[in-house]
Amino acid sequence: MTTVKLLVDGKHLLGEGVLWCERSGRLLWTDILASRLWCHTLANGETQSWAMPEMLATFALTLDDDRLLLGLASQLAWFHFSSGKVTPIVAVESDLLTTRINDGRCDRQGRFVFGTKSDASDRAPNCSFYRLNTDLTLERLPLSPVVISNSICFSPDSATMYYCDTISNTIRCCDYESLDKTVPVQAFNNDRLFADLHDQPGSPDGSTIDSQGCLWNAQWGGYRVVRFTPDGQIDRIIAIPVSQPSCVAFGGPGLSTLFVTTAREDLSEQTLQSEPQAGGVFNISLEDVRGLPEGRFKGGGGA
Repeated sequence: MTTVKLLVDGKHLLGEGVLWCERSGRLLWTDILASRLWCHTLANGETQSWAMPEMLATFALTLDDDRLLLGLASQLAWFHFSSGKVTPIVAVESDLLTTRINDGRCDRQGRFVFGTKSDASDRAPNCSFYRLNTDLTLERLPLSPVVISNSICFSPDSATMYYCDTISNTIRCCDYESLDKTVPVQAFNNDRLFADLHDQPGSPDGSTIDSQGCLWNAQWGGYRVVRFTPDGQIDRIIAIPVSQPSCVAFGGPGLSTLFVTTAREDLSEQTLQSEPQAGGVFNISLEDVRGLPEGRFKGGGGA
């Protein structure tokens, strides 16, 4: 029987972007709307947090354990744990006043791939996907415009990139850059439907890939996390005791624990009374599934 346990009762407005640092044994996540980075050390149960200068939507580990790559609302930046200093790298969509950075994850080559989100009322698809290369150049990816980028992750062999526009209720995938150089792949070709969630509860939010190449997706509004096989079939559904799961990551000893962030955003007082753990971070021990080490951004120097 799968048991879902509350790890940190953070009551976050919008917990998101969870990832595991295997070097430090720390779980990191953000409360986007509170503009705050959070961290929990499994070994001693200590929880810390740091204020950010603007909304922190996503972030990535780097080769330097003292430094994170931040995806703030309007820019990419470095964050140093030792000093608390935030150093800008590059602005993103500075010409668009109603968009901000949203979901992101490092690819298998150590580059940071992320997308943006529109907060405009017309929900026009004017957001894009980008890649910060290791030389710190920013590249717009040739994928269709979206309203809310999400679900960015990569197959173990890097031959496939997964992503979604949350409001479409689908998860898509396309060819990417295989680690096997003998495999001829044209990145971003063969864009195709991976999973159609129109007849399922909830909408697709953050995803990760396990060691068997299966995709785990947090489903906003669906009270659940779903595992999809590489051919897009539902393999497993795990019920979460709150309505708005937002992101997933594997971590802990042996990468055998699935961590799930959740949110209280837009929930009524009545709903919050029935979901007192909303906004918490949950953990789920899995006996038969292992994750993959979180990718690290390889640019900007560091060991």
